[in-house]
Formats: sequence, structure tokens, C-alpha cells
Amino acid sequence: MDFPTGILRDGSPMESLEKQLICPICLEMFSKPVVILPCQHNLCRKCANDIFQASNPYWQNRGSVVSGGRFRCPSCRHEVLLDRHGVYGLQRNLLVENIIDIYKQECSRPLKKGEHPMCKEHEDERINIYCVTCEVPTCSMCKVFGAHKDCEVAPLQSVFQGQKSELNNCISMLVAGNDRIQTIISQLEDSCRSTEENSEAAKRELCARFDALAELLEEKKSEMLQRITQEQGDKTSFIQGLIHQYKEQLEKSSRLVETAVQAMEEPNGAAFLMNAKQLIKTIVEASKGGKLEKIEQGYESMDAFTVSLDHLTEAVHALDFIPTEEDEEFFDGEEEEEEAEEDAAPERTVMAPL
Repeated sequence: MDFPTGILRDGSPMESLEKQLICPICLEMFSKPVVILPCQHNLCRKCANDIFQASNPYWQNRGSVVSGGRFRCPSCRHEVLLDRHGVYGLQRNLLVENIIDIYKQECSRPLKKGEHPMCKEHEDERINIYCVTCEVPTCSMCKVFGAHKDCEVAPLQSVFQGQKSELNNCISMLVAGNDRIQTIISQLEDSCRSTEENSEAAKRELCARFDALAELLEEKKSEMLQRITQEQGDKTSFIQGLIHQYKEQLEKSSRLVETAVQAMEEPNGAAFLMNAKQLIKTIVEASKGGKLEKIEQGYESMDAFTVSLDHLTEAVHALDFIPTEEDEEFFDGEEEEEEAEEDAAPERTVMAPL
């Protein structure tokens, strides 16, 4: 029984080369012709065409007048733009095709002596069976006389094909899982960008509303300050007028006092009596008449212009965003849960004092 190439050359450069020649779509070796994408990744032309047709269901056959389409590279998610020729407009990777041909020729060569893995216990025996019990490849001598004589064995080729098929399925699951993860990542990145854009828009709207509110408050403040200033002007004008009137009266009274004092200094009785009666009459009339207005107590108070902003302060503190329907459902659910917990709580018995 010949040992399979993939097992024979495990860890060899040929195995590494084989991994590089696997199509990420069909998970088989690239089939001719191989196309090279703008991102430098390769695909089978049939696989590339399948992806393109799935991404562009309305694209018609080659040669139509319909413009090209686009799809994403399954390896790096780079968006590939195609012209009206579709996949057939992509360049063939002749270098990869030649490497595949050389690889197939190399694999088809019979193994030389010494290339087949040999048993460590029996140096002249080739590893040609698989121990199912110990899950390791071994030789016939180990099964007959050695450590695996009591173990269950199977043909190496059948186990090789089964595990290779299983590994191929695992690779397919990983690739499919990677595609799903990449899709989720793209969706999350889109959500992140949308969140940032929506947040900036919400900030701008909030700033605009607060600026408008501040402008309205500033206008109201200016209006109320103007009213206080007007009242101040009216009251001070009235008081200044009274001060002027009282000053005039004081001046007249002072002149009468001087005249009376001069009359008192007159030593001649006849001369004094000639002017005394009229002077006394003038002083009496001045003292009785000419009563001026007075301001009421508290006239200077500006308490009428006191304003209370407590309600506005409370309103500003209570400012919040309008809850959405989802938020309302959430809070309603919380209230219902609290009510249910209160209903479920055992009733307390209050004992009256004896």
C-alpha cells in the first residue's frame, strides 16, 4: 500500500506549497484558469464567477451593454469592481497555473527509497497501517509482534481519506465562520460610524436648543432690566423735583430770617414799627403756606420688581431627553416588576399595644 503524498511529506515545503494553492471558496486546488484580483488574491474563475453572479443577480451575459458589477474578495473583503466583461475581464495568473502544473507533476512521481516514513522500532519496516486504538500510524511488525499487537488497526489509506475529508469539512466551517464574523464586524463598524454621526447630530441639535433658550432668557432679562431702569428714572426724577422745590423754599426762608434779624437790630422804635407788622405777616404766611409734597414711606423700594426663578430652576434641573417607546416599555416593565414584588411580599401583622 502506497503512503499518501500529504502524509508522506508532512511539514515539507511541498505541503506548505499545497496550502498556498487552495482556493478559499471551493477549498480545492486552483483550477485553470486562475484569475488574479486587484488585491492580488487568487480564485478559480468558476468560483469568482459564482460569487459575482450571486452579488449581481441582474448582470447579463458577457457582451451585453449592461455596465459591470462588484463583489468582495473572500480573503480580505476588498471590494472588486468589474467592467461589463465581468469575471472574464480579470487577468489570468499564469504564474500560479504553472506552479500548479509543476506541483502535480512532482506529486505524481513515485517515492524514492528513503522518502517513505519508516518505523522507529523496526527500521526496515515502512509505516503502512493505522492503529485505531492508539490513533497513530505504525507498521505491520508492530501489529504482529510489537506494542500494537492487541490494538485494532485499519488501512492507512482509508483513515487518511477519512481524516482528510474531516479536516476539509473543518476548514469549510472555519471559512464560513470567518465570513460570518467578517460580516458582523462590518455591521458593527457601520453601527459605530452611525452612532458617531447620530451623536454629533444630537449634540448640534441640543446646543442649538440651549442657545435659543439662552437667547430668549437674555432678551427677557434685557426687557425686565429696562422696566426697572424706567421705574428708577421716574422715581428719581420725582424726588429730584421735590429736592429742588424744598431748596427754593429753604432759600426764601433763609432770606426772611436774615431780614428779621436785621429788623431786630433796629434801635429806633418808630423805624422798627414801620416794617415790623408787614414782616411778621410775611413770616406767618410763609410758615403756614407753601407746604410741599412728601414721598410715602417705602417709596424708594423696588420690591415690586422682585422675580422668582425657583420654578425655572426646577424646570432646568428636570430637563432630560424625551424617552423613546422602547425606554417607556422598559420603565413600565420595571414598575410592573416592582408592583409584583410588593404583591408577593408577605403581609406584616401589626400588634396593638396591650
